[in-house]
Amino acid sequence: MPYTPPPELAEMSLAEIAEQVRLRKLPPVEQWSPDETGDSHMRIAADGSWYHEGSKVTRPAMVRAFASLLMRDKDGAHWLVMPYQKLSIEVEDAPLIAVDAQRREDGIAVRLNTDEVLVVGADHPLIAKGSRERPDLYVHARRGLLARLNRSTYAQLAELALAEGEEWRMTSGGETFSLLPPAA
Repeated sequence: MPYTPPPELAEMSLAEIAEQVRLRKLPPVEQWSPDETGDSHMRIAADGSWYHEGSKVTRPAMVRAFASLLMRDKDGAHWLVMPYQKLSIEVEDAPLIAVDAQRREDGIAVRLNTDEVLVVGADHPLIAKGSRERPDLYVHARRGLLARLNRSTYAQLAELALAEGEEWRMTSGGETFSLLPPAA
């Protein structure tokens, strides 16, 4: 079956983005509780690259398929979950990368490296980590998974915040988020 990625965020309204989010069908990982566990021999590098037994996974369709099975448990471990087993997966930073962000009406839409789109808000909050000198910004994607904003996407949000007169703060979906972690 051919894959058609969603349109670019710049071409979509917030309602169209919300519809894309609604239409996304993910496997019901939350409903599966397999007894068998193991190691996937996979690693997700800090830059979002996926590796299996040391070899880079180069097919985007495979990355999207594996990402749809991902979850993070309450202890912070990442798993690929299937109905019959769950396999650990090493994650260097965050398993997903936010690669684009756009202001649409009263929301901020984010596109992930898996072509998923999210609308920042209560269900998908922005989370600032790191230091004020070297901040890292993440968005909660799903199932405990975070997506780290790449440098250009962080810069997009910083420019929006400054243009809106909101010094290092963004409002989306009725929620306000800091682009900087709290001062130590």
